[in-house]
Amino acid sequence: MTTDDPQFAKEEVSPLATLAAPWSREISFSAVDHESGMRILRMRIKEGRARFTIVDLDEKTVGEMMRVMGAWAGK
Repeated sequence: MTTDDPQFAKEEVSPLATLAAPWSREISFSAVDHESGMRILRMRIKEGRARFTIVDLDEKTVGEMMRVMGAWAGK
C-alpha cells in the first residue's frame, strides 16, 4: 500500500456566464482546458439548493446545439 498522493490530470476552469432559467434554475458555463490540450465547455444546471447536473461538451457538440437552439429561437 502506498501513501503517496494520487496525481490527477490538471484542468484550468474559466467561468464564462451564468443565466437565470425558468422554474428557479440557474445555468452556468465554464471553459475547461485540460493539460492534454483538450478543450470542453462545462454546462452546470442548478435546480433548487442541492440538485446539480453537469454536462461536459466538445466543440462539435456545442456547434450542433447552437444550430438547433438558434433555429428554435428564431421561430
